[in-house]
Amino acid sequence: MPKVHKKELVEANVYDAALERVRDCYRRFDKVVVSFSGGKDSTVVLNLALQVAREEGRLPLDVYFWDEEAIHPETIDYVRRVAEMEEVRFKWLCTPIVHRNACSRKEPYWTCWDPEKKDLWCRPMPPEGVITFPGFEPGKGVPELAHKVYGPEHGTVADLRGLRADESLRRYRAVAMRLKDNWIGGARDGYSYPCSPIYDWTTADVWTAPRMFGWDYNRAYDLMAMAGMSPHDQRVCPPYGEEPLKGLWIYAQCWPDLWEKMIARVPGAATAGRYAKTELYGWGKMEKPPPGMTWKQWTFSQLDLYPKEYRTAIAASIKSLLARHRQLTGRPVQMEKADPLTGISWRYLAMLVNRGDLKARRAGSMTAQATNARKGADMSEFEDGEAGTRY
Repeated sequence: MPKVHKKELVEANVYDAALERVRDCYRRFDKVVVSFSGGKDSTVVLNLALQVAREEGRLPLDVYFWDEEAIHPETIDYVRRVAEMEEVRFKWLCTPIVHRNACSRKEPYWTCWDPEKKDLWCRPMPPEGVITFPGFEPGKGVPELAHKVYGPEHGTVADLRGLRADESLRRYRAVAMRLKDNWIGGARDGYSYPCSPIYDWTTADVWTAPRMFGWDYNRAYDLMAMAGMSPHDQRVCPPYGEEPLKGLWIYAQCWPDLWEKMIARVPGAATAGRYAKTELYGWGKMEKPPPGMTWKQWTFSQLDLYPKEYRTAIAASIKSLLARHRQLTGRPVQMEKADPLTGISWRYLAMLVNRGDLKARRAGSMTAQATNARKGADMSEFEDGEAGTRY
């Protein structure tokens, strides 16, 4: 398995280290752009990039924003303030892009600014909105399209993003697999490089910087804080995906007018708003399958609830995990007990299917499952050959 490097403390603080990474981008790439969401992380990246662009005489700074339709009015106001900055050359994208909808099994995706559902839009399209660009393909999502916003005619492109390692195990592993340039992703179509200059910042760091330097920020966060949402859970992206679904409730409390439009716009949103933190959506531990069913039977029973095309995608993910288990150990998959090497069990697979892990993101937690299984385990249960070097 690929080696995951451990964290190592250095003398530099995260602010100085991030500035140096942005400077490195200006030295190494023909064009530097900022992927701006209106959120706290991209706010930091924006201000760091502006500071370096001033130093390098590279203004105006190119910034692009994916307007995902179902967003807070405070986010819109903040984005417009950024777009009106003299030092910024702004692209406000209102293209119909596909997003994950974990609220519904029958319709697990939705398309913002869908021209066929204009009567259901959460708000009117902004006048500066761009509905297409060279290379845009309907039916695609941001990961497939982001690098096309600034095409190969710009030379090599450094696409600065506000991704941070402490937001998820998946993001941590992404930057812990390499020692050199671990914050620079592979080239997309040979010219566009996703760069994460604040990958080592914590949530506390992200909020300290605007206060310390007087930066403008999205006032939607103030409402979230007043409603009792922790800083780590606060998000400004559409909340219908597996990860942000737990924060769907905040819209009904803080933006009731927007929430009324959201539940009419995205199938299942009303139900998810009430039950996202229950077993119905795979929240927490799944205690037991329905009476008369084993965990294995329930896994396949839930799989049958999805439309064919999505059922096929989830089944492929499950098969891949089972194949990985077979490669590492000859032990059968247990119903409830996580395997101490692979972390797999039919209970765990049932949880993945229930949550609709179409992007295979939840599967990354198998490592944690295996670690927990090894704690206090009686290793004499396993054969000598498997209890040796493999563990």
